[in-house]
Amino acid sequence: MGHDNDGRIIMEAKGIQAAIERLSGEIIASSRDPGKLALVGIHTGGVFLANRIAAIISDKLGAPVPVGTLDITLYRDDWTRLHTQPVLKGTNLPFRVDDLEVVLIDDVLYTGRTIRAALDALIDVGRPRRVQVAVLVDRDHRELPICGQFVGIAVDTSAEEQVNVLLSEKDGVDKVVVEGPKGHPGEAIA
Repeated sequence: MGHDNDGRIIMEAKGIQAAIERLSGEIIASSRDPGKLALVGIHTGGVFLANRIAAIISDKLGAPVPVGTLDITLYRDDWTRLHTQPVLKGTNLPFRVDDLEVVLIDDVLYTGRTIRAALDALIDVGRPRRVQVAVLVDRDHRELPICGQFVGIAVDTSAEEQVNVLLSEKDGVDKVVVEGPKGHPGEAIA
């Protein structure tokens, strides 16, 4: 993959696991009614993270936490400007969202447009009691008034840099890498 040489690694497997465990604990602690808790992962990285967080929360609560997936491709406000036709990965919400405490989960929070689209998609299927956002990496540069209530790590990046979250389920390794513009190595930020 060459990611080791292309950028700076800001998290590896142990750090990602620790962040996921901390996020899981924070989600439980903030829940007003853990019996009404549901996790919804945003394709693609958010789905893997949601499944990992659900396993930890289910273990701590001693009861399964429902997990759904959301494909927000057609809800994006910029999809007509994408270079390729959107690939639909499928939405699967095997529960009614009405009156649930839903936590939207994604790998990276950047402009806020993905979360806005996820909110639109979620509201189209029901009316949750509360919606919160959990992300592994918050890289700032918001274009909309959206924030993560649960954040694994906050990272200062330039708009030209790219944050890549590699997860073992799809990449064979757990790692977060910041890459410079057009594949140039990211510079360390003091």
